[in-house]
Amino acid sequence: MRAGQALFALFALGTVIVFGGAVRDGEARRAPETLLRMMRPDYEGNNRTAPDFTLRDKDGRPVRLSDFRGRTVVLHFWSRTCAPCIDELQRSLPAFDELTHGRTDVSLVLVTTDPNWESVSTLVPEGFRAPILFDPQSSVVGAKYGTRLFPETWVIDPRGVIRARFDRTIEWDSSVFFDFLLSLR
Repeated sequence: MRAGQALFALFALGTVIVFGGAVRDGEARRAPETLLRMMRPDYEGNNRTAPDFTLRDKDGRPVRLSDFRGRTVVLHFWSRTCAPCIDELQRSLPAFDELTHGRTDVSLVLVTTDPNWESVSTLVPEGFRAPILFDPQSSVVGAKYGTRLFPETWVIDPRGVIRARFDRTIEWDSSVFFDFLLSLR
C-alpha cells in the first residue's frame, strides 16, 4: 500500500512540474522580449534614449525625431549605394509604409546619407508616404547612431527609448515584427 501511495505522489508531482513548465513557457511566448528574440536583433535594450536630431525632408522642411514622441518609431537608415537597401525600398517597404500610414501609434522614418531628393527620387516607389530625411554629412547616421553599414533599422518606443537595432534587411511584412511594434505602445 505504501509503495502505491509513493508512486501516486511521484506521478502527481511529475504532472504538476510538467503543467507548471507548460504554463511558464506559454507566458514567456507572449512576452515582447521573446518576440524580439525571435527576430534576432543585433541590439536589444530598454534603457538608452534615442539621440534627438533635426534633418530636412525632400521639400527642405526640418523634421525632428522628437516630433514623433508618443509613437513607436521605426527609424531606417539607408543609401542609394546599398543594393539590399534599394531592394527593400522597392519590394517590401511599400507594404510597411501602407500599414503604418495614418496610424497614430507607429511611424516609419527613413534617413538616407544621400545628398538630396534628386539623387534618390527615381529609387523611391510611387506613392511612398513615409518621411525621407537627408543626412549627407552623416552627422546623425554616423556621429549620433554609429551606423557604418546599411541597411540599419532602429526601433524606438513611444518614450524615446531604443528597444532594438537590426543591422541587416528585415521582413517588413512579418506579423511578428508588427506585433512587437504594437507591444511597445
